[in-house]
Amino acid sequence: MTSDPRQHRDGTPRPAPHPAASRTPDDGASAASAVFHGFRALHHAPGRPLLLPNAWDSASAVALANAGHPAIGTTSLGVAAAHGYPDGEGRPEVRAATLALARRLAGRLPCPYTVDIEGGFGGGPGHVADLAAELARHGAAGINLEDGRPGGGGLQDPSRQAELIAAVKERTPDLFVNARIDTHWLVDSPPPLSEALARAEVYVAAGADGIFVPGVTADADITVLVGAVAAPLNILFAPGRHTVRRLADLGVRRISTGSLLFRTALGAACAAADAIRAGAASGGGPGESPADGGGASPGYGVDGGPVYGEVPAYGEVQHLAGGGGDRSVGDDRP
Repeated sequence: MTSDPRQHRDGTPRPAPHPAASRTPDDGASAASAVFHGFRALHHAPGRPLLLPNAWDSASAVALANAGHPAIGTTSLGVAAAHGYPDGEGRPEVRAATLALARRLAGRLPCPYTVDIEGGFGGGPGHVADLAAELARHGAAGINLEDGRPGGGGLQDPSRQAELIAAVKERTPDLFVNARIDTHWLVDSPPPLSEALARAEVYVAAGADGIFVPGVTADADITVLVGAVAAPLNILFAPGRHTVRRLADLGVRRISTGSLLFRTALGAACAAADAIRAGAASGGGPGESPADGGGASPGYGVDGGPVYGEVPAYGEVQHLAGGGGDRSVGDDRP
């Protein structure tokens, strides 16, 4: 029986191919417009928030898209750490890696994608607008722009952050700008919720299409944000504290996984290697499967079950990539 190319293996509809895959000079503008508007529409389905998985390289992005997710984001921690650099420092090397990933994704994904650009990787409004425009030319439907200063330097002045947002929207009006507010992560910030509300108002007035407040977990706080913010609210998924259904009921329009998938992959890789080693120590040869009498197979424990391992904290991954600070901090950061 021949499978339907319009459907995934489980029978669910496959998203339409990314228009960049077949773009010509004549239809380029309309194709880009379709991508922008299609991505925007995913944020405006009441009761059906966009669950946005965050990839760190081309393979993870394509795998997630092929699994049926309607849009893919990138994780700045994953991209930075995979190239040997800490997250959130505005490094030019991470900027280059981010652009390179966006180029590789163009035409490879059957769905829109959005790119985490930290705080814009330094420079003024023109610099950030140039970066956003280049990402849009490569096919990105949106960006994530945070107001935390590089290197943990506190919060950016909201008026300056608004200038960055306005510059991006002036240069590339249809690009979806998701303005991230870091009030709930920075120790020296003012009272988090009231400051987040004030910043959200400023950023939406500057043109932000969505507001992202990671670190918010209480239902009451999320309810206040949904009611007060005049743009779709994005929440960072917190395992054990959130469910997609509950966030949908609260009115959240976008749910991001942040660095969780990347950190889970690291934990699974270490656990699988440990399981293989344990199997060899118990009498099986490295790489032998349980069915062959060995102790473990790649990715499986000595009992043949899948191995996931302990998920390292954000701070631990920062340490692995050469950063400093508390290795246990921020289990749920992007």
